[in-house]
Amino acid sequence: MQNLENRPWYKHYIQNADIEIPEISLYSMLTETVKTYGDKTAIIFEDERITYQQLKEQVDLLAGAWMELGLKKGERIGLMLANHPDYVISYYAAQALGITVVQINPMYTPRELLQIVNDSNVSSIVGDPLSMKTIQEVNNVYKFKYLIGSQIGNWGEEDFKNLDNLIPFSTPIEAPAEVDIHDDIAVIQYTGGTSGKMKGAMLTHQNLVANVVQSYSMYGENMVKGQETVLTATPLYHVYAMTSAMNLGIFIGAEILLFRKFDVTDVLEKIKKYQPTFFPGVPRMYISFVNHPDIEKYDLNCLKTCSSGSAPLPIEVIKRFEKLTGATIGEGFGLSEASPSTHRNPPFGIRKVGSIGIPMPLTDCRIVDDAGNELGTKSVGELLLKGPQIMKGYWGNPEETAKTLQDGWLHTGDLAMMDDDGYFYIVGRKKEMIIVGGFNIYPQEIEGVLYEYPDIQEAAVVGIPHEEHGELVKAYVVPKDGVQIDLEELKGYCYTKLTPYKVPKVIEIREKLPRNTVGKLLKRLLVKEELEKGEKNDAS
Repeated sequence: MQNLENRPWYKHYIQNADIEIPEISLYSMLTETVKTYGDKTAIIFEDERITYQQLKEQVDLLAGAWMELGLKKGERIGLMLANHPDYVISYYAAQALGITVVQINPMYTPRELLQIVNDSNVSSIVGDPLSMKTIQEVNNVYKFKYLIGSQIGNWGEEDFKNLDNLIPFSTPIEAPAEVDIHDDIAVIQYTGGTSGKMKGAMLTHQNLVANVVQSYSMYGENMVKGQETVLTATPLYHVYAMTSAMNLGIFIGAEILLFRKFDVTDVLEKIKKYQPTFFPGVPRMYISFVNHPDIEKYDLNCLKTCSSGSAPLPIEVIKRFEKLTGATIGEGFGLSEASPSTHRNPPFGIRKVGSIGIPMPLTDCRIVDDAGNELGTKSVGELLLKGPQIMKGYWGNPEETAKTLQDGWLHTGDLAMMDDDGYFYIVGRKKEMIIVGGFNIYPQEIEGVLYEYPDIQEAAVVGIPHEEHGELVKAYVVPKDGVQIDLEELKGYCYTKLTPYKVPKVIEIREKLPRNTVGKLLKRLLVKEELEKGEKNDAS
């Protein structure tokens, strides 16, 4: 890695530019926190509290139980749970034994689960009432070593080992397994499948600890160890919540205010009661907040810092949220392959709304053209990354690893630009870029204009194949409740904000847009619909 002091963003680090990443495992990170904050609350869940000491005791007991069952270092264990303390306990029990965690969405279908467990060769799996039927169906053809149940109560199936029985009736481990933090895989994080077949990013202990420390350093004096409460409504099986809520929360000795699912009114009531200070959210949550009819009745001044992950957050939503709440949203960027955070708008120094900010400490970036030549400022090209948080590779997929990791650089597939100050801007995905009459069009720019229109709640823009022009721009919009949108008026508005070739030629009104469980927009499904329509028209 080149000398980062020569990079234009380096001057913005007022502290911790050259942070040191501790040479510890994830389990050791928990152990260190318990030494200092053992009596402090670690998790608040449905008004029940668990201290750090109690959390570690349950982690050690579960690790002991799994050791007695014969689970060994290097195996893969699936966690297919919605948010619950059992997720945190199971995650860290696996780390204590050197077992690799495979994080799985509990809403996945049997087909999706089978794809993941076949790919990663999962030996055992932990499920909850949401995922149990799917796990049982897959078990008929896959045959897990052990099925382990969380929150199964008295109705639990005979096939499942009950966590409520395993934890209290076992012997805690005497010492954790020895792990090579640079080489041993702590987590296999599967990409969401938004761009094709799912791939498992291999994240080592060093990757994940590094990203926690990098994230902490970026918040500067806004984040104080032992004094924060983290609003955790994003699913922990998602890489963003895993790092920015669970692992970072544990590293700083924070109270983790954990929600089973995101219900905007319930979350607002709990904010009023528990006064969280930090919120790593996703766009869908911020959109729900700003559109809540009673948002002004809730005092959200307790929130010092918010961040947004998983997908770009429209500028108009940022402005409305900050005006309503007084809290600041620090935009950033990340991806599963980078544990996930790579950029953040720092709370110190310059903040540029619409930018993803500056790279995390120890992270280098390049913007390159299709030939791999590094571009200067204000030029659009692919974003490349290098740093201690970058994955080891894709599990069992050397071809994709070789494509994505070249000479130590992670090729993101995202189109970006850097300004003269060293702040970065995501323009769009390479695969999402629309080409009309030889002009490059970036959907995110058009979506930003649509979100400024007062009657629109959500918007998405895609390129649709067209015989004459190659592609045409189509927009999908969701109106605010009780509002009717005049499409001609909306088009006229777009013409006042955009060059004519960028204005959507077709606008379709929808009740909702397709999203995955963490709110990431699934544009590929919109394109698929259009292609299927075209095939039907051709057939007729």
